[in-house]
Amino acid sequence: MAGRPAPKKGANKAASPAQTNNNKRKSNPSKEPSSKKAKVAPAATKVAAKGGKKSAKAAVPQDDSEDDDESWAYGAVSGSDDSDVEEMDDEFVSAEEGSDIEVGALDDDFLGDEFAESDEESKGPGAAMFGSDDEDEREQGEEEDEEDIFASDSEEDSDEDDMEAKSRKLDAAAQAEAEEAEAEMQTNIMLESDKYVLPGEDHEILQSTDLQVVQARIQEIVRVLNNFREMREGNRSRNDYISQLLKDLCLYYGYNEYLMEKLFYIFPVSEAIEFFEANEVPRPVTIRTNTLKTRRRELAQALINRGVNLDPVGKWSKVGLQVFDSPVPIGATPEYLAGHYMLQAASSFLPVMALAPQEHERVLDMASAPGGKSTYIAALLKNTGMVFANDANKDRTKSLVANIHRLGVKNAVVCNYDGREFPGVIGGFDRVLLDAPCSGTGVISKDASVKTNKSEQDFQMLSQLQKQLVLAAIDSVDAGSKTGGYIVYSTCSVCVDENEDVVNYALKKRPNVKLVSTGLDFGKEGFTRFREKVFHPSISLTRRYYPHMHNMDGFYVAKFKKVSNKIPKKEDNVDLDEEEEFTPIVEESGKRNRGGKKSSTAIKAVEEVEQIGFNADEDEELIRASQAKLLQTQKGIKLRPKKTA
Repeated sequence: MAGRPAPKKGANKAASPAQTNNNKRKSNPSKEPSSKKAKVAPAATKVAAKGGKKSAKAAVPQDDSEDDDESWAYGAVSGSDDSDVEEMDDEFVSAEEGSDIEVGALDDDFLGDEFAESDEESKGPGAAMFGSDDEDEREQGEEEDEEDIFASDSEEDSDEDDMEAKSRKLDAAAQAEAEEAEAEMQTNIMLESDKYVLPGEDHEILQSTDLQVVQARIQEIVRVLNNFREMREGNRSRNDYISQLLKDLCLYYGYNEYLMEKLFYIFPVSEAIEFFEANEVPRPVTIRTNTLKTRRRELAQALINRGVNLDPVGKWSKVGLQVFDSPVPIGATPEYLAGHYMLQAASSFLPVMALAPQEHERVLDMASAPGGKSTYIAALLKNTGMVFANDANKDRTKSLVANIHRLGVKNAVVCNYDGREFPGVIGGFDRVLLDAPCSGTGVISKDASVKTNKSEQDFQMLSQLQKQLVLAAIDSVDAGSKTGGYIVYSTCSVCVDENEDVVNYALKKRPNVKLVSTGLDFGKEGFTRFREKVFHPSISLTRRYYPHMHNMDGFYVAKFKKVSNKIPKKEDNVDLDEEEEFTPIVEESGKRNRGGKKSSTAIKAVEEVEQIGFNADEDEELIRASQAKLLQTQKGIKLRPKKTA
């Protein structure tokens, strides 16, 4: 039939379910809406309205033989009566001939929409077969949810893949690093097994002053000395390496040869390098809380409020604070001016802690300026008893007096005597603290001039002075004191000449004293042997402190206990060297000014001094000229020349 689409193969099969559905609606026409036929295709109905039904019927003649061919297009209405078929046929033809709609627009989708819409209204079985719009939306939503689930699963899979990839990369990097470390270790082993060839004296490398070259040579020599049997070169002796090392250390760190050799032999080779390195770094700034005016917690809180960064100096001290950073000068805060603390090195706490003064005792500080230790003693005494703060330098007593007033000390007496005179000035003290003058080899980080200005003569003079002072300190203590009878000897030096040697001398010269524990729970034991010297075994009770080990100035502390005021006579056993080392204190007139009983050695020394004294008759003119010059410069007095008879 012209104008009608050719039937498709399998159309009858596709329409059979629809025909069954339509037959059910035909058997019950009362439930079928009157407008059902007009709703076959809304678009086709609108197009048919333009041309009218009559023109459509005239254009399309009815032929019963072609009904079967049209069944593919009518689908669900193929089983209806002839009038219905004619009416639907008219509408279909009108849609075909009276509009611009293409024939292909009325395909299976059109039939599906028809049945979906009609079944939705009639709630017939078509809804269950083809599904409604809501179900389509739900299905679409479920599909989207499934897609989201699959998407999340894919994302998790991708994350797992990424994690696996990253894990593989990390494993590879770790393996590469381990291989590199193993290779480096093998290289180091090979390098360590290599023997260092010490250059000759005329070699260019030894003449080089490049510090990097010198440092590299120092490291190589130290490596050889630490394993000398296997690493040394041929017949080279240990002294060859050490002599070259000492020269390099002098050049690198700036010490003179005498002091470098003196300090080098105190430590093992590697530790000596650490000591010299520590001397190049300043020690931490520490302050001591003045317990006469405040407590450490209150002081710390006040300084923290001012922006000061600090911490307790250590468990060994209850009054020390270590200052790391301060936006204000730590020596000019209101708390400092009010006397709440004292700027004091941590090592200076140690001798006072070892002395451990008790309340109501009489204590002598023989070398007290600028007052850090004296005021600490007064604080421990809680302003009871008496503190004799002595210093031989009159100019330094000014700072001593100022600090005593600032810190609120009320039980101190400031005096200016040579410490060796004290047994004659006043004695009978419960405790004596002697922080003896020394070379300062423990405080090189504060005073770098020590590296070059100390000679052998300086050490000899200081050692002799220290021996005299420690004997005077022992003689100044009352052995019968109920609570005391202790002497603490300390120096800011690490040299054996000024420490163990002096203590050993005191034990020999004063058998009425013995060494006791310092009460300090840290520090290195004193030497009982040093090179060719052998000291008393009890010297191991003394304590040494090093900058590279304890992060404080180098220090030495020894504590004596006096058991008797009577000095046993051992003059016959005194060595000649000891007699020469002991020099009594005398005035210009040759008279001894130290008080107490004189030994035969001291009397002989005084007689020798008297014999060597000036002859006034021979030198009268020179003496008078010097006196005249002194009076004129100081007081402006001119002496008249003496008239000759």
